Amino acid sequence: MQIAVVSIFPELVCQVAEYGVVGRARERGLLSLLCENPRDYADDAHRTVDDRPYGGGPGMVLKYEPAAKAIGAAKAQLPADSPVVYLSPQGTAFDQAAAARFAAMPGLILLAGRYEGIDERLVEAQVDEEVSLGDFVLSGGEIAAMAVVDATVRLLPGVLGDDESAREDSFVEGLLDHPQYTRPENIDGRRVPAVLLSGDHARIARWRYKQALGRSYLRRPDLVRKLNLDGEQRKLLDEFLKEQGHPDAARVR
Repeated sequence: MQIAVVSIFPELVCQVAEYGVVGRARERGLLSLLCENPRDYADDAHRTVDDRPYGGGPGMVLKYEPAAKAIGAAKAQLPADSPVVYLSPQGTAFDQAAAARFAAMPGLILLAGRYEGIDERLVEAQVDEEVSLGDFVLSGGEIAAMAVVDATVRLLPGVLGDDESAREDSFVEGLLDHPQYTRPENIDGRRVPAVLLSGDHARIARWRYKQALGRSYLRRPDLVRKLNLDGEQRKLLDEFLKEQGHPDAARVR
C-alpha cells in the first residue's frame, strides 16, 4: 500500500514509519509512506502557507495554492484514484470499518489541517472524504493522520505476522475485546480464569465471546445496540450479567 501525508510538519508524521507495526510493514515492503509539505510549494521567500480569514476572526487559515500543489505532488506518486482524506472535526467518525476500507485501497492521501482549518475551496476541489477521530480538539491533523495510518496498515495482509491477531482485535466484530491474561497463573490471589487453562478451545471461544459481549454492554452499550442480538448472543449476555450480579440480568431483550 502507498500512503502520502500532506502536512506542514512532515517530520512529525513520517516518524510513525520508523517504529512498531508500521515500521515493520515498511521494512517488509508492504507499505510506502511519503510526506509532502505545502511549504515546499509556496511561491514567496517566506514560504507562507497561511493567511488571515476573510470576514475576520482569530487564527489563520491554510492557503489553497500551496496545499493544492502538495496534494498534486502526492497524487503524481500514488496509484490513480487514490482518495484524498482530510482529517477534520467536520468529518465522519473514523472506525474499524473505515480502517478496513482504507486498507483495501492501493493508495491513500491524508491531508492534515492546521490553525483554524483550510480554505473551504480546497475541500470542495480536492478532498474526497473527511474523517474525524472524535469530538475533541487537536492542534492539527498530524496526530489523527498517524492514528489512521497505524489502524489501516496493521490490517494489511502479512503486516502482523499472524493475521488472526487482526481478526480478534477490538471492534472487528463490533465489540470490545475480551480480557487477556499471561503468566503467572496467580498474582496476589487473582487467578487466571480456569476455562483458559482447560485446553477446551470451544469453551474458551465461547467464554471469550461472552466476555466481549458483556464488556461492551457495560462499557460501550452503543456498540451492543447496533448488533441486533440473536438468541445465542442474548443468552451469553444474560449469563455474563448474572455472573456479575448486574441488575439487568434476565432483562436483556
